[in-house]
Amino acid sequence: MIFDKLKKFDIVFDSPEVDSPPVFSSGDVVSGRVVLDLSGESRVESLKLHAEGFAKVHWTESRSAGSSTAYTQNYSDEVEYLNRREVLLQADNGEMTTLPAGRHEFPFSFQLPEETLVTSFEGKHGSIRYWVKVKLHRPWATVKKIKKEFTVIEPIDINTPALLAPQAGTKDKMARAWYRNFGQVSVTAKIDRKGYTPGEVIPVFAEFDNSTSRSVVPKAYITQTQTFIARGTMKQKRSVVGTLCGDIVGARSRETWHGRAIKIPPVGPSILQCRIIKVEYMLKVCVDVPGTSKLCLELPLVIGTIPLHPFGSRTSSVSSQYSVNLEWLRMAIPEQPEPPPDYSSVVTEEEAEQRNNTVVPPPAEDLSGILERPLMAFVQEFRFRPPPVYSEIDPNPQPFNMRPRCMTC
Repeated sequence: MIFDKLKKFDIVFDSPEVDSPPVFSSGDVVSGRVVLDLSGESRVESLKLHAEGFAKVHWTESRSAGSSTAYTQNYSDEVEYLNRREVLLQADNGEMTTLPAGRHEFPFSFQLPEETLVTSFEGKHGSIRYWVKVKLHRPWATVKKIKKEFTVIEPIDINTPALLAPQAGTKDKMARAWYRNFGQVSVTAKIDRKGYTPGEVIPVFAEFDNSTSRSVVPKAYITQTQTFIARGTMKQKRSVVGTLCGDIVGARSRETWHGRAIKIPPVGPSILQCRIIKVEYMLKVCVDVPGTSKLCLELPLVIGTIPLHPFGSRTSSVSSQYSVNLEWLRMAIPEQPEPPPDYSSVVTEEEAEQRNNTVVPPPAEDLSGILERPLMAFVQEFRFRPPPVYSEIDPNPQPFNMRPRCMTC
């Protein structure tokens, strides 16, 4: 039987780099080969390939129908992005194909849809996956199957007017204890643009006015919100991916941030075009107000894949210089001295109650102009230029009689 003679059955994608898996975008051509290694002569009915891509969500919720009755409600939905079939080996007359012993390679190639796909994603309640599945049909034997996933990244170019626009806001809150007011705390913050890429540093300009009789500590967080939608209901998972802690602001005093830096870790890009899965980011500038809930000012962020052009905009700065790094694909966050706080310590009580009762929002604004192809994903790293080498020996010494002398000596 061919099952006993099949030593190797594998899918190999063509990649420009030997040690790196390929990454694709809308309209790209996915190519590779199916490898069969046989220990002896074998008969094959067919070898068929099926390429698929889906966004899927699923979660369950417990419901109560009375004091002694409970049931589980299931929520699920899916969106198809890719469905291509190809026959790699099959005789025209329906007869068997005899393959001799040895290695056999069957090339394949297909083009991804021209319309916008969605970036690959893995979440708690859903995923966006693309894969190639191959089935080997043989006489008098079960069908042999193999499946291999590939990555799709839809480029988001932050060099667009919408993502280069500065983001700013102001918020205040009164500190109260029982029925007595103890003064007001206000926060004003600004960042130079809305779009950034992983590895970049966001300079935060902020002013904290503490009119209370107690000290407060300002902080900033980068939060990620994953939203899963099914049957008119949504499930959200929020997490903190970056933190910045400021200095204590004393009672009846003011503190100013002149571009305090918070670095974006290697996270995945924003996902805004999928109907059932969204990944959004926010910069939250917060202050713990004595006697009341936390004061938080939110500034929206879009995490892109195409970095800011170094000389393409007046907003470019040293923090916008970049180097290529796909570390975020492995979802590893290096050089993190301490874990970020829980999301519950960042969000206010009013926000938590409001979001728990939130219904599905209307479709987001059209950002199709932001997405382009077929550029690959980039990740920026911010690095300071090292200082010049210090030496105690003067490399250009002067004769003693030519050195300047003190006129009073």
